[in-house]
Amino acid sequence: MASMLDGCPTWPEVFVDRYWAAGHWRGYTLDNLLRDWALRYGPRTALVQGDARLTYAGLNRRVDRMAAGFRLRGLRPGQRVVVQLPNVAEFVVTVFALMRVGVVPVFCSLAHRGPVVSHLVRVTEATGYVGPSTYRGFDHTAMVADIATQGPFLRRVFTYEAPGTASPYGGFSTDPSGCHYFPLGSLDSPPGPPLALSADQVALFLLSDEADEATGAGEPAGAGGPGDRGKAGAQPRLVPRTHNDYAYQARAAAELVSLTQDDVYLAALPAESAFAFGCPGIVGTLSVGGAVVLVEDPEPAACLRAVERERVTVTSVTPAVARRWLDALPTAGADVSSLRLVQVGGGEPVDRATALRIGDELGCRPQQVFAMAEGLVTLTRPTDPDETVLATQGRPLSPDDEIRLVDGDGGEVPDGESGELLVRGPYTPRGYFRDPEENARSFTRDGRFRTRLLARRTPDGSLVLTGRLDGGAEETA
Repeated sequence: MASMLDGCPTWPEVFVDRYWAAGHWRGYTLDNLLRDWALRYGPRTALVQGDARLTYAGLNRRVDRMAAGFRLRGLRPGQRVVVQLPNVAEFVVTVFALMRVGVVPVFCSLAHRGPVVSHLVRVTEATGYVGPSTYRGFDHTAMVADIATQGPFLRRVFTYEAPGTASPYGGFSTDPSGCHYFPLGSLDSPPGPPLALSADQVALFLLSDEADEATGAGEPAGAGGPGDRGKAGAQPRLVPRTHNDYAYQARAAAELVSLTQDDVYLAALPAESAFAFGCPGIVGTLSVGGAVVLVEDPEPAACLRAVERERVTVTSVTPAVARRWLDALPTAGADVSSLRLVQVGGGEPVDRATALRIGDELGCRPQQVFAMAEGLVTLTRPTDPDETVLATQGRPLSPDDEIRLVDGDGGEVPDGESGELLVRGPYTPRGYFRDPEENARSFTRDGRFRTRLLARRTPDGSLVLTGRLDGGAEETA
């Protein structure tokens, strides 16, 4: 399988054939799927942000016109653009518009600062950046202006302004390094003919989970200090996700949780996170004609009010966020009776006490989910016994997820004993982007990803995460 980008390891042909034959990969790009969803669900509400609503037909039109604006301002197929936006409708529109141009969005948490953003620009040779001019006291435009002087790549910056605010940078401008600045809202041009894009090409880049853990970027935007992220820990590795593999992941997750067009999904975690974007998250909800509610304010009271106002049925939270919601519920006074499913986990197991509180206090069934940017998703099933939901991270999403638990010598450990979790499958890439040394460490010769997580298998095939190779093997669930 040919890759669009040099430096992206690919699946061997035997696995490509297997995943096509199984129906996992279907040859649709994500932006073409959006066209199909717009035809199917046109007048239904796709996105909600505060008082603003956007239908499926309206979303597709905005994506078309923004994509034309990107083309008009010089973006070309195969280029990369760093996207660093809050939980606003423009995040979804921008990501799909870039993909419609054949440009690969590089998802970046708002918590990251100059060192990480500069690293992403350098490794991906990103020609563009989309982000707020300033956000919560931090000057993003000044940051990227400095990055633009450091190399020949970054030459187009598209600045997002909240509705009703004006850019302090005065719209269109060019700096001494030759970098051009455009208001994101100015990208509104008549669409041209659609491009012919291949679904085996890279659709988007996610950042490795270990980097988010080192910097705290996995928490909701605004949950910590505004200027202390992205300075410490490992630089993030770039995870290339193709249209085929990501569409499969979101579709399979949507089917597993029985999402329908009557569901309303609350994106309370950062929209660019692996958990919120596609497990099933934003993409999975759109695939069935449901509504996605985006909340920019991560505070529990704001999220709980959004649940009541929009009659949210499904959401996903980390264990820490779940505890904050539960602690705030008595004083928030919000009616959360519409919730039918709260996915909890993401990159860590949820403790039994928190899972029990979700059922008792939110009045709905919790679902344990473990999700990695590198691909593996495990979930408890709606029909699982309570003890499985409380004590395990569930079973792999796909029947073609090949799981091994191994000891230090690479031998299989018996069921019930902990070993390192290795995986390969139809939505687990075969390597990081342009990082051959790390790929040699993180992937086995037969293409399995070394998660560096310790896990044991229960008799029903569920996995229990028990620790990390670099953090000891103490029980964590």
